[in-house]
Amino acid sequence: MPIKIAIVEDDADVRVSMTQILERAPGCTCVGTFASGEDALLEIPKLRPQVVLMDINLPGIDGVECVRQLAPLVPGTSFLMLTIHEDSDSIFNSLAAGAAGYLLKPVRAAELLEAVKDVFAGGAPMTSNIARKVVHSFKRFAPTAPVTDNLSPRETEVLDYLVKGYSYKEVAEAMSISYGTVHTHIERIYKKLHVQSRAQAVARYLRV
Repeated sequence: MPIKIAIVEDDADVRVSMTQILERAPGCTCVGTFASGEDALLEIPKLRPQVVLMDINLPGIDGVECVRQLAPLVPGTSFLMLTIHEDSDSIFNSLAAGAAGYLLKPVRAAELLEAVKDVFAGGAPMTSNIARKVVHSFKRFAPTAPVTDNLSPRETEVLDYLVKGYSYKEVAEAMSISYGTVHTHIERIYKKLHVQSRAQAVARYLRV
């Protein structure tokens, strides 16, 4: 089954270009495109895409707020931010809102497709420069209490791997467990930490 993808982007040319890239790629299909966060909030919960490509600078509701509102409505969906902004606050706010990855425009076709497949597989695609800024942003907040108190040893081990940047498949291989078991552990981690995404779980682990 192809990966179902939705695009939220106010620039019509960029929207068309990304749609064409996705539709030409084997294993991908674009199920909807939206020019505003308001439209995305109305339609994406009905479409249930597996990956959403989200621009930050949208008219009206911006991409960060759109992800924050959408994430609880589509818990199985991964959000990938696409933006020209490289400042730490934009990155941190996007990931804390529920985004799983962060790419800078302009994005090459090969890079976009690789990121879509990566985030669908449980990864957190971003450039090394962005990753360094994410770690720096998280570390601005010193831990005050261990969030792992409510987690089982196995769940804590899974979370440790997520913090290190492992994909779900890599976690399964490292722990010698099935991909499905990793998903079960992650669902329990999200529930116990009261988060909806990998990035939020990592933020909780590093900040609280």
